[in-house]
Amino acid sequence: MDKIEIYTASTCGYCKQLKDELTKNNIEFEEKLTTDFKDEYQTIVNLTGLPTTPTVKYEGEYFIPGRDYGNPQQLINLIETFKSSEYDDSRRVLERIKTLNFHINTAFGRLDQLLRKIESKLNTEDEHKSTD
Repeated sequence: MDKIEIYTASTCGYCKQLKDELTKNNIEFEEKLTTDFKDEYQTIVNLTGLPTTPTVKYEGEYFIPGRDYGNPQQLINLIETFKSSEYDDSRRVLERIKTLNFHINTAFGRLDQLLRKIESKLNTEDEHKSTD
């Protein structure tokens, strides 16, 4: 297993939880406090657009909580099953954009359905009020 780097903040409880879970699972890592590695961390933030800790770097990929994993066990599963992509960056970006568009379209579709239900309910309530 390649080296895992974790960018953390000293006051981040989630960072501590992740480090404890990695240690418990015998997964070695190098901790990098964002205050000690300011320039390095800022480069990552500029790339990802997410100033979030704990950010994990593994085999040249960045894993960010909320975006790539929801809890420490999910991250451990990602790392243990990780396989580098055989595709070049432009192909990977294209596929991720297509996936992002799919999720955005799905979310807007669900929002539209919810708004139609609310609108229908409001119209029904208005009809009942006007007949009273």
